[in-house]
Amino acid sequence: MVIKFKLFEKESFIKSFLLFFIIIELFLGYIFYNYYTLQKEHLEKNIFLEMKNYSFFFKGDKFEIDIVPRQKTSKLYELYIDDDLLYILVPMGENIQDLLQIYYPKSAYEHLLSNTLKEILFQFLFLSSISIIISLVFSIYALTPMKNALKLLEEFIKDIIHDLNTPITSILINLKMIDSKTQEIQSIKQSAKTISMLYKNLDHYLKESNLQKEKISIKNSILEQITFFKSSYDYLKWEIDLDDFYIFSDKDSLSRIFYNLLSNACKYNTSDGFVKIKTAKNSITISNSSYGIKNPKKIFERFYKESERGVGIGLHIVDKLTKELQIKKEIDIKNNIFTIKLYF
Repeated sequence: MVIKFKLFEKESFIKSFLLFFIIIELFLGYIFYNYYTLQKEHLEKNIFLEMKNYSFFFKGDKFEIDIVPRQKTSKLYELYIDDDLLYILVPMGENIQDLLQIYYPKSAYEHLLSNTLKEILFQFLFLSSISIIISLVFSIYALTPMKNALKLLEEFIKDIIHDLNTPITSILINLKMIDSKTQEIQSIKQSAKTISMLYKNLDHYLKESNLQKEKISIKNSILEQITFFKSSYDYLKWEIDLDDFYIFSDKDSLSRIFYNLLSNACKYNTSDGFVKIKTAKNSITISNSSYGIKNPKKIFERFYKESERGVGIGLHIVDKLTKELQIKKEIDIKNNIFTIKLYF
């Protein structure tokens, strides 16, 4: 069974998986670190007990002996570990000047410790592989209710969008048939186009991308959107400097990008503000005055908005489409002026 995730579902799945996995790994790491410490202490204790028994009978060839002078700090029957040896000191009968040193090479001790560590690491890796499976299962289980809820919501929105499409199309067609330049008719046309653009935004947001690349004039593509917004926001000062160049891209996606950028530039402008649009070699820059942005890092997040206007998907669609079309973008916010530059 193949489980398909959308982009935001993948993000939630990865975060959930990492959260489960890291918690389990930290728990396992804590357990095995303490287990390793106990095994190390157990190994040293066994070596000490074997040395002590050896001091009574001197049987076996595991340990070596030496005679060393007694020091004031010397303690009998206590395990010492230095750079080369593990050893204990035991008395030599009536000889109080010297002590008998029973020692074990540290390299041999480290070899035993290394084998113990390998066994523990093998167990840790085995349990870690199980923790990966557990994390995957829990992540899928945790996301299933959300995935089902989102599926129902998307189906509901798709139904609404489908029902909107027919009357919007009918309104626009009939308005074209009405050859009138009156302010009322123009206002109705503009409102109908705005609804149509919102419909296309929602439709594009829900659909999986199916890019069809063709040769596109950047000047014509942006002029189409400028004409639409300029008539609605004629109180703004428009500064337009367009040099044409052509790119191979998806026409509808590029139109969505320009529409949302200009929509954002107009809707969140000041009453006596401006919109500047300039093209240069393989780039386009859109600047607008604004009242400032509280959280610049969040402007491309889905459903994020700093006022009650809009639904908060415009700039998210821009971010999504520029990534799909491999268009590099840069933003600059200074002195309540918002600037975005696209590189094609």
